[in-house]
Amino acid sequence: MSDTISVNGEQHGLPSDPRTSLLDFLRHDLGLTGTKKGCDHGQCGACTVIVNGIRINSCLTLAAMHDGDEVTTIEGLGTPDSPSALQKAFLEHDGFQCGYCTPGQICSATAMLQEIANNWPSDASESLDGKMAATGEEIRERMSGNLCRCGAYANIVAAISEVAGESA
Repeated sequence: MSDTISVNGEQHGLPSDPRTSLLDFLRHDLGLTGTKKGCDHGQCGACTVIVNGIRINSCLTLAAMHDGDEVTTIEGLGTPDSPSALQKAFLEHDGFQCGYCTPGQICSATAMLQEIANNWPSDASESLDGKMAATGEEIRERMSGNLCRCGAYANIVAAISEVAGESA
């Protein structure tokens, strides 16, 4: 074990307390406050980050479990001067209102688009084999773990669809 974790390309030592959640480690130890604490039960998706290319709820895992892993947070996807394509699309399509869920939505959507590119099926997929498409139904199903209390879902789907090159 290396006792390190890579966050947005930078190596960090793991927290000394093995009970520290990945969410609390990111927010409190590293000062990366883009990842939000919503429900703290894995039900809202506000804490979604990408670990080794897979989206997870960071409130449900311990930082110590990610020794040697690569974690990407919203801060690692783009900057104010150079936002990612999804960040731009969320702005253009007004894919947020209060903005609290937006970092988790964008991290989830980033990994979700990779899932579709990898042809991983979902409950909404017509088949378990073959090419997956980023249809509106597919996006809604795959993003169902990320809640928006403001109800910006139609705009979120439109933003993701634009980046995916599909129409919702």
